[in-house]
Amino acid sequence: MKRCISFLLLLCLATAATAQNQIDKQGRRQGKWLRTDKDGSKIFEGEFKDGLEVGTFTYYYSDGTVRLRNTFLVPGRYCAHEAYNRDGKLIARGFFNQKNRDSVWTFYNEEGRLLKLAGYRMGIKQGPHIVFDANGDTVEFTNWADNRRDGRWWKRIGKKGYITGHYKNGRMQGNVKEYDDEGRMVRDGNYVNGEKEGRYRYFDEKGVTVDEQWQNGALRERKVRLTTASGNEMIATYAIAYLYPRGRQTQVYRMDGSSTRCEESIETLFDRIGAEQFVLLDAKARVVANTVCIMGLTRDEEGREIVHLDPNPPFSVFPDEDCKKMITSLQRGEELDE
Repeated sequence: MKRCISFLLLLCLATAATAQNQIDKQGRRQGKWLRTDKDGSKIFEGEFKDGLEVGTFTYYYSDGTVRLRNTFLVPGRYCAHEAYNRDGKLIARGFFNQKNRDSVWTFYNEEGRLLKLAGYRMGIKQGPHIVFDANGDTVEFTNWADNRRDGRWWKRIGKKGYITGHYKNGRMQGNVKEYDDEGRMVRDGNYVNGEKEGRYRYFDEKGVTVDEQWQNGALRERKVRLTTASGNEMIATYAIAYLYPRGRQTQVYRMDGSSTRCEESIETLFDRIGAEQFVLLDAKARVVANTVCIMGLTRDEEGREIVHLDPNPPFSVFPDEDCKKMITSLQRGEELDE
């Protein structure tokens, strides 16, 4: 009797096995399918009709946890998609059209909170893409068309600050403004086909700190603010020769040999004038120089090696190895330009 029962059980299992993973005479998958790996763990299971997926297909992690679930609304073509992490939490939901992302997709974090909304059309980014933080607040909004940014763009900077502008065919176009956490404007400029064009300004709580002019993406002029005891002054960077620290203040030496005591730190001014034409000549003494003023290396009256600067400043810079390498690099660059 026991042998009979065992035989019947094996027969049932064999019958069940042959009832799935069927291929018809035309080579098309039919009926229920179950795919496993070499260890017997399920990879996916679902149902085919005439070689096309129908109903719900479920994919698994190696431990048996659901990884993906595709519910076909149009056999073999259009399905509602859900993706899960190993803890069983939903991390993405959307639609596939012929294996291409389609319509609006939503993405979630480990706590199940919405991270992103994204529009697609046959795998191409199309429509709004919105990113959220852990509290559900918007941190970035971008409109897309044909897989390129196109339209309004907005992004949070800091807690309450933000930057806003527009894109056209994937390139920044038109005016861009940035505001800080206090609602004050800190940047205002214009773009044409992704390149800065015309006037571009930066601000702090006292007003304009940098005023630039751009043409075809090239910087034509930069004026920076010097805050002195007698007031504010805008000066073109090409007129500045050196920045020399005076405690928390900075002595600004001009190309004409004159100088101005500025109430702001040398770090603030160095950041303001930019590193395109200026270098930190002496890291220990924190001396900044315009590269056009650096003539090379020479020696002072006592025979010590110093940096040869023109116009001649009322201080000396004794070069360390990094300074020497930098000067050599500048000289090589000038030789290549010639």
